[in-house]
Amino acid sequence: MKSCPDPMIRPSNNSLNKNKFMEAPIKNNMKLGLLVLAGLVLLILTLYGIGKNEHLFGSNFQLKVRFTNVSGLMTGNNVRFAGIQVGTVKDIEIVNDTTIEVTMLIDQRVKPFVHSNAVASIGTEGLMGNKVINISPSTRAAPEAATGSMLPAQRNINTDEMLQTLYRTNNNIADISEELKSTIHRIQGSVALWSILNDSSLAIRIRSSLAHIDRAASNAESITKDIGSLVAHTKDGQGTVGKLLTDTAFYRDLDKAVQTIDRAGKEAGDLVKHFDEMTTRVQVYVDSGKGAVNALLRDSVIVMKLNASLDNIQKGTDGFSQNMEALKHNFLFRGYFRRLEKEKKKQNTNTVVR
Repeated sequence: MKSCPDPMIRPSNNSLNKNKFMEAPIKNNMKLGLLVLAGLVLLILTLYGIGKNEHLFGSNFQLKVRFTNVSGLMTGNNVRFAGIQVGTVKDIEIVNDTTIEVTMLIDQRVKPFVHSNAVASIGTEGLMGNKVINISPSTRAAPEAATGSMLPAQRNINTDEMLQTLYRTNNNIADISEELKSTIHRIQGSVALWSILNDSSLAIRIRSSLAHIDRAASNAESITKDIGSLVAHTKDGQGTVGKLLTDTAFYRDLDKAVQTIDRAGKEAGDLVKHFDEMTTRVQVYVDSGKGAVNALLRDSVIVMKLNASLDNIQKGTDGFSQNMEALKHNFLFRGYFRRLEKEKKKQNTNTVVR
C-alpha cells in the first residue's frame, strides 16, 4: 500500500492558489477605498473653495479695513464693489478693544477700479440676510489701491441701535396718539366750538375779512411801490428832496437863501427895535404936547383945514382929468395922443411875447 502524504505538512498547489485568490480582493478593496476617500476629500475641498468664492482658478489681491464693530461679520462673507460681487472676507482679527481688522480677498480683475479713497462699510444681504462688506468708489481722484493697503471705513448702522431708536419712536407715537385722542374728546365735548362750527354766518364774515385783508395787502403793495418809486427818484436827484440830497449847487443856493433869511430876520429885528424906539419917542412927543404930530392929533382946526385941502386937491385932480380928456378930443392934440396909445400897445405886445 502506498502511503498518502499528510496535507497539514505539505499543502497542495490548489490550496496555495486559493489563498492568493482570497488575498487579492482584499487589497483591491483597500485600494479602491483609499481612492474613493481621496476623491471625496478632494471633492469636499473643491466644493468648499467654490462655495466660499476662494477663486481657486483665478488670481486675487488683499485689502484691509478696520471697524469698531463688525456687527456679526464672519469669515467667508461676500465683498461687493459698487454692488458687484468681487471677493470674500479672508480673516477677522481683533487689534484692540476698539479696533477690528478685516482682511479681504479681492478679484485681481477689479484692482484697476479700486482706488485708495474708496470707502468700505458693512451691510446686509437683503433685510435679514448675511453680512457683506460694501466698497463704494469715491468721486475724487486718487491713486490705485495697493495690495495690502488699508481702506477708510464708514461707520455702519447698528441694528440694535436702530431697533432702540424705533422703540423710542414707537413710544413717542403712542404718547402722541393718546394726546390726540384726549384732544379729540375735548373737541367733541366743546359746545362753544361746535356752535362756532355750526354758525353759517361765520364763513361769510371770514370771507369778508379775507377780502378786506386782500384789499389792504393790495393797497400796502401799491403804497410800497410808490414809496420805492419815490426813493428811486430821490436817489436819481429828481424832485426837491432829490435835489436837496444830491445837487450840491442847489444845497449851496439853499444855504445862501437860509443865510439871507437869517440876515433879513436880524435886520427885521433891528428895524422893529428902531421902530419901537421911534414909537416911544413919538409917544413922548404926543404926551408932552409938542411937535406937528401932537398938533395933527389934537387940533381939530388943523384937521378940518387938512380935509378941506384934500377936497380941493381932489377937485383939482378931477378938473385936470377933464381938461386932459378934452385935449385928447381936440384936433390939434388928437394925433399926439393916438401915437402914444399905439406905442403903449406895442410895448404891451412885446411884454406878452417875452
